[in-house]
Amino acid sequence: MTPAPDLLALDAGELSRRIAAREISCTELMQASLARIDALNPRFNAIVSLRDGAELLAEARARDDELARGRRLGWMHGFPVAVKDLSDARGLPTTFGSPAIGKRPAAGDALFVQRMKSAGAIVIGKTNTPEFGLGSHTYNPVFGATRNAYDPSRSAGGSSGGAAVALALRMVPVADGSDMGGSLRNPAAFNNVVGFRPSRGRVPAVPAEDAFFQQLGTEGPMGRSVDDVARLLCTMSGWDDRAPLSLTDSLPDAGAPDPIACAHGKRIGWLGPIWPDLPMEPGILPLCEAALKTFDALGCSVEPCTLEFSRERSWSAWLRLRQLLVGGKLGPLHADPKKRALLKPEAIWEIEQSHGLSAAQLYQASTSRTALYQALRKLFERYDYLIAPTAQVFPFDATLTWPRSIAGTAMDTYHRWMEIVTPFTLAGLPVVSMPVGFNAQGLPMGMQIAGPARADRSVLAIARAYESITHWTRQRPPPSVA
Repeated sequence: MTPAPDLLALDAGELSRRIAAREISCTELMQASLARIDALNPRFNAIVSLRDGAELLAEARARDDELARGRRLGWMHGFPVAVKDLSDARGLPTTFGSPAIGKRPAAGDALFVQRMKSAGAIVIGKTNTPEFGLGSHTYNPVFGATRNAYDPSRSAGGSSGGAAVALALRMVPVADGSDMGGSLRNPAAFNNVVGFRPSRGRVPAVPAEDAFFQQLGTEGPMGRSVDDVARLLCTMSGWDDRAPLSLTDSLPDAGAPDPIACAHGKRIGWLGPIWPDLPMEPGILPLCEAALKTFDALGCSVEPCTLEFSRERSWSAWLRLRQLLVGGKLGPLHADPKKRALLKPEAIWEIEQSHGLSAAQLYQASTSRTALYQALRKLFERYDYLIAPTAQVFPFDATLTWPRSIAGTAMDTYHRWMEIVTPFTLAGLPVVSMPVGFNAQGLPMGMQIAGPARADRSVLAIARAYESITHWTRQRPPPSVA
């Protein structure tokens, strides 16, 4: 048997193989995970609504009994997983991080949670998120702030901050997240893990009251390696007739051919900050530019490129469409004076901004979004992939609500400091955040690698090639921190 302390150092694919071969028991894995959570979670606050340990160990033993009888549910057999606290997991509260919602247990599972359970996963609790997932900084009045895995005085990012920290600290082998304004990408960059925003419709959202209109946010996978992310994506993905815009085409293959050979000859466009006037904290662009040299070693061609699309037109479309969606969803809470008093200011701002939207403005935002997609599509006529930094700032002071300025430029909204992720969101493109290293203070950063629409498999292939000759995803938080 592998000694229990070593279990959590294994990637999810290796854990899966060893559990299937009965070299590791599901009970051992659960014991090790719960011990890690007990040791670190009080300091980092990544996992919330943790279930009773005795119940979880009983479920793990039941998984071992199934293996003894020759029954393996899937590649996640016996895996402890924690679901982001914006999605339902039966028997656990979905609080959205808001006191206006309460802690009533969910009656059922979100579709992707059902799929993870069918693959053998055991849901142990939830991962922390900002209130209603608003903002890329994970704190809320229900559970408090999640702390960065590399420096607990800093932000974990968000809104999948709890998931990213739980991964980085080896509390769970893989994690789900969701992404509208970079919520799979920003926390991945801030915690040196991999976050993948899939093509629009790749991971169907069920239940979803706005199945036809919600075209900005999507669930997706996070992991400590590209292979693990690909495996989880395969589990989460697939057509469901309750999600009429979900995709039916083939899914990424976790067992892809030699990644380096697949990368040779690919053309990469380096967008830099995307727009010349987009403010960036010093040190981010040099880290990303150093990482681009990896693609030269892979036999790719890399050259600077420009997105021929107005920054203000892109941001205006983003603001209006997001306000429509957030205002529509949270409007009933705002209409109740008692619940409105419990909402954070950023939520109230989004809702009240939505009240002034006209049909003409929303139509213009939609046409701008289409024009942005076409501008990106034109770049893909020349390049196989586009690359830009994942964030405009390094992990910042966790006691702040959000960065008020970048490099001397004031931020005019609570989320403008994450503007660099919005073009890929608006275009619905597959995009992965890959680690690029650390600044002089030891704080992580990442870069976005985007591909054409529905090219999920291709984006993961180039990310796998990059990962194969870099070491960042194998680096762990220093012992002094974790």
